[in-house]
Amino acid sequence: MAEVSRIFQSVVLAPFSHKVDGVSNYHYKLYRRNRNNIINIRCCSSISTAETTKFTKTRDIPWGCETDSLENASNLQKWLSESGLPAQKMDIQRVDVGERGLVALNNIRKGEKLLFVPPELVITADSKFFPHCLDMCWKCQKWSNSEAGDVLKQYNVPDWPFIATYLISEASLMKSSRWSNYISALPRQPYSLLYWTRSELDRYLEASQIRERAIERINNVIGTYNDLRLRIFSKHPDLFPEEIFNIETFNWSFGILFSRLVRLPSMNGRVALVPWADMLNHNCEVKTFLDYDRSSQGIVFTTDRAYLPGEQVFISYGRKSNGELLLSYGFVPREGTNPSDSVEVSMSLKKSDKCYKEKVEALKKHGLSASECFPVQVTGWPLELMAFAYLAVSPPSMRRQFEEMAAAASNKTTSRKEIKYPEIEEEALQFVLDSCESSISKYSKFLQASGEMDLDVTNPKQLNRRVFLKQLAVDLCTSERRILYRSQYILRRRLRDIRSGELRALKLFDGLRNIFK
Repeated sequence: MAEVSRIFQSVVLAPFSHKVDGVSNYHYKLYRRNRNNIINIRCCSSISTAETTKFTKTRDIPWGCETDSLENASNLQKWLSESGLPAQKMDIQRVDVGERGLVALNNIRKGEKLLFVPPELVITADSKFFPHCLDMCWKCQKWSNSEAGDVLKQYNVPDWPFIATYLISEASLMKSSRWSNYISALPRQPYSLLYWTRSELDRYLEASQIRERAIERINNVIGTYNDLRLRIFSKHPDLFPEEIFNIETFNWSFGILFSRLVRLPSMNGRVALVPWADMLNHNCEVKTFLDYDRSSQGIVFTTDRAYLPGEQVFISYGRKSNGELLLSYGFVPREGTNPSDSVEVSMSLKKSDKCYKEKVEALKKHGLSASECFPVQVTGWPLELMAFAYLAVSPPSMRRQFEEMAAAASNKTTSRKEIKYPEIEEEALQFVLDSCESSISKYSKFLQASGEMDLDVTNPKQLNRRVFLKQLAVDLCTSERRILYRSQYILRRRLRDIRSGELRALKLFDGLRNIFK
């Protein structure tokens, strides 16, 4: 299951700080990957490489289950019903899409509200999350280890690491935790790029920009864990023992959050884990999402189509590209089925440019660098991409426009007005085409070599894993290259039209000159 939102946005690990004598020793650096208002926050701390790698020993996660386990899912369903979940029109079953999913038991009408998960069965970071039922929320959000929860609150730990730590704390208590039936039904190894090794990322996703996103996310989790360990866990080892609170368990808990945390629009975008609802799988054609319904005081979604008994019921995880879906949820939709699919194209200023320093300074003023990534879809590309292209090819005579171009490329202008410079239109389009074709070359090289990769390993499970990862990578690269091919076609046609128009104008001019001669 997944974060569900109307808008296409990435997940961030918010900064937190516990001030000592009015001084904070924790810093974050904002890093903008593209112009779709997607902001990732990268941890910057003084942790050495040795300190980071010290916690990379593989430890088995003792809780959770295999992703297709129906026994644990049935126990979850029974516990939820006994704990206040109303009678449902859906049941957990093995499905073709997602291994486990919710399937209609009865006819379900279009426009019907389903689920009604009560607040006392929802995990949040704030006991005052649901204003209409504070007593129930406080009861369900209370830590089994209350001292640990109090310590994290003293340090003002934000929602994401707070819930991640809470999940580990409750999981470690096994049957003693109120949430044991829920935790036992969670996947032991979430499908997420957090679980890909660096060599796997380099081998299978070298052509895709999603590789960089995955590395950034892994570094975010490691940085967040290291900060918690140094500033909180090490000072309270009795509450946060390392054998329980380590990088392996944090990878597990953040993997759960990235793939199952829900963003609720009516609660100002606050996040929550919603048992039962997180068994719903994603469909690119479905537009409905989870939200808190004040009238029924529960988490619901409204169907946007009818379902017959036996059909799997879907929701939307948000308008995400195939790369984003692989990054957080570990799957790639079939090629051509995702209308929100996009590919990030890398564009860079040329250091040989006579105005390179001036252009870099203009970009810096608006939070950009000399190299940026922009999302390209089958339907086109954003205005910001063209603004960056104009800046990249603009001659010294256009110095006065550098600032305007950089501002337009940053998406920080209030007007969102498309800028055009006809005198350099051809050069800008050629620059974009060169960037697309450079990416196409990388994808084609990977896809041609993918059939030659050596997958011969002695461990059958490891072989299955490598085959699975390779297939995901092939599916992703195929879908992203498809978008680039479409962009290449459009760009070549536009350039052809410009050049043929210039040729006609030149012939007309020559004809008129001959007449006057």
